[in-house]
Amino acid sequence: MKCCQCDKEATVHLTEIIDGQMKKVDLCEECAKDKGVTDPAGFGLADLLLGLGASAQIDQAAGGGQITCSACGFTHTDFKKSGRLGCPECYETFAEPLEGMIRQMHKGTQHQGKVPRALRKAQDLSKQRAQLQERLARAVGEEDYELAAQLRDQIKGLGCHAAEEPAE
Repeated sequence: MKCCQCDKEATVHLTEIIDGQMKKVDLCEECAKDKGVTDPAGFGLADLLLGLGASAQIDQAAGGGQITCSACGFTHTDFKKSGRLGCPECYETFAEPLEGMIRQMHKGTQHQGKVPRALRKAQDLSKQRAQLQERLARAVGEEDYELAAQLRDQIKGLGCHAAEEPAE
């Protein structure tokens, strides 16, 4: 492959996915050095993995200062260099900038995963049933028996649609 900057033989190959679009960059050793890709101080792994705005988000969240984990002493500079956090406490310390980076990389911050349709339908019914039961408990606690009766009927209606689910 040829370098996309100077047409020499490319030895560094980078792939970035932004909003579902994959972009590949092929660089020769010299152009990679010029761009700071091979310099550990100038190009962090976190920047490579999370997009070039990753360290800027952490810097911005720190208010121009240095965020440091109170448990292990890990800093955002350490994260920038390694692309990893130091300990479980780091997830709390760096929560705000991490959430922003995850939002950039993915559609949301809650893992969706792939689930077979039948199982997803059962999970959705179970979730809906739990929400209705919470509302029913509140309605009974507030002595709103008319609403409680409506919610009870809705819960019974869900039971008919979920014959394959075990009874709770």
